[in-house]
Amino acid sequence: MRFIGEVPAHDLTYSDVFLVPSRSDVVSRLDVSLAPDDGTPATIPLVSANMNSVTGPRLAASLARRGGLGVLPQDMPLQELDAAIRWVKNQPVLWDTPTVFGPNATVADVVEEIPAVEGHGVVLMDGDEYVGSIPTKRLATALPDARLGDLLRGSQASLDAEDIQTGRRAFDLMADASLSFSAVLRHGKLVGSVSQRGALRSTLYAPAVDNDGRLAVAAAIGINGDVQAKAKALIGAGVDVLVVDTAHGHQEAMVSALRRVSELNLGIPIVAGNVVTAVGVADLVDAGASIIKVGVGPGAMCTTRMMTAVGRPQFSAVLEAAAEAAEQGAHVWADGGIRYPRDVALALSAGASSVMVGSWFAGTIEGPGRLRTDPSGKLYKESWGMASTKAVQERFGRLDSYEFARKMLFAEGISSSKIYLDPERPSIEDLLDMITSGVRSSFTYAGARSVAEFHERAIVGVQSAAGYEEGKALPVSW
Repeated sequence: MRFIGEVPAHDLTYSDVFLVPSRSDVVSRLDVSLAPDDGTPATIPLVSANMNSVTGPRLAASLARRGGLGVLPQDMPLQELDAAIRWVKNQPVLWDTPTVFGPNATVADVVEEIPAVEGHGVVLMDGDEYVGSIPTKRLATALPDARLGDLLRGSQASLDAEDIQTGRRAFDLMADASLSFSAVLRHGKLVGSVSQRGALRSTLYAPAVDNDGRLAVAAAIGINGDVQAKAKALIGAGVDVLVVDTAHGHQEAMVSALRRVSELNLGIPIVAGNVVTAVGVADLVDAGASIIKVGVGPGAMCTTRMMTAVGRPQFSAVLEAAAEAAEQGAHVWADGGIRYPRDVALALSAGASSVMVGSWFAGTIEGPGRLRTDPSGKLYKESWGMASTKAVQERFGRLDSYEFARKMLFAEGISSSKIYLDPERPSIEDLLDMITSGVRSSFTYAGARSVAEFHERAIVGVQSAAGYEEGKALPVSW
């Protein structure tokens, strides 16, 4: 990457900069590879944050199916984390994980998990017997107390797994049969579900999978306690990437924990962070990390900068950290500050191999937690910061009363925030479509066919606040 003008003396946020188009021979967005090439199984440069309100097993599986990487949070009890990893590994790759209800469940039961929108559906099972499938769009006109079994109409079609070995084949069969959603059965046993939109996506995305062809998943551990035992346990469960995580990554406790983990020679990428300087990157790489997580304070749920004045504008932090990582033969993940697809592109231009997203992914169907409805009828999910009172309660609730009270004194961050579902893009897959489409276009403007080429060819300019506002679409007519 290079600046179009003089290199600024002050630090920059994503809003401070823009990408300059270059002469390009890249004809199509589909000629671009977004694979991060950082040693992880990911095929797109998007990682979900290891936050309790962002990444659960359901989101991790959906993200991996489209090439990204979900990082399960370290606050989960080890037994639950083990179970979550194994659950992701057992999910289908070509088809979606079915959302299953019994025929006596009601419409109200469903809409706590999935809104009545296009492209989704539920599968009805009576024990092990397949009963039928219902596109959730149909539930928009049904009464909340209506039984799902009563909403079935006629014979219930399903797809045979043996007949749909490719996404294109599944799409064609569904289009010919005018099916928007269907269960997938193998020898009469439910193995997945598929929508026309999902089948189409499977022809455009390459899943992130392990050496055995199972969906890939990452998990985080903290820097306290027996980190070696935790790391071994996660390896035993099948984790593909290990994240050693703490808010202040450039500290002796992190270096010590990282050395202990790296001594195990786990054979998988080890991510460590968070830091915002070149010296922080150098120290963590020296301690055994192959990927460094960069970002202090830019997250939507984070109050670190306002509480402590500590942090750094994210574009400059990534730019410096990525340059040092490249010198060390390592990589960086840009963690936080992502509001638009442009920010993902700018993080990659600064040298990141992947970009970590938090709150934006929290407000999706696949995010943890139940769907809630505000007084105006809008759907949302709850999100919170990982240093907030709510997070501290979950993390340290098993301590004795005195130690727990001491921890609670120093909680900070946002304990509860409504993250509204985008009515046009309620699913994480909808967001992936939008983000990757924008980033692919960024690559074509730069004349880059890969992330590595984009690192080299990206040209960045500095803009005023007015310049940033000029780039926004008008929400109303002239």
